[in-house]
Amino acid sequence: MYRGRMDRRQMERAMKQMGIRAKELENVREVVIKLADREIVISNAKVTLMEMPGQRTYQVIGEEIERKPELEIREDDIKLVMEQAGVDREAALRALKDVDGNLAQAILKLKG
Repeated sequence: MYRGRMDRRQMERAMKQMGIRAKELENVREVVIKLADREIVISNAKVTLMEMPGQRTYQVIGEEIERKPELEIREDDIKLVMEQAGVDREAALRALKDVDGNLAQAILKLKG
């Protein structure tokens, strides 16, 4: 029984026999995993796509950092704050960001 390490060619041959194809994705800048309360960002990422019959798997290697997700403010919300508070788009957007997107608080902040 062979107990040594497989070289790259042996590994590729074994994977091919099992119907597994692997290729590295090119030009990957970063990988973002979005969780409910935070994002995991992997920069300088090397991503390998493994394709098997009926399944795709991604292997990601790189430098990991965590960040809070950016607040997404809808255009309708911005327009509503602009109308209700009588301000321009920039002021409405800034107020919404300051209060984490809460419409009522943004309007009150701008009127007060």
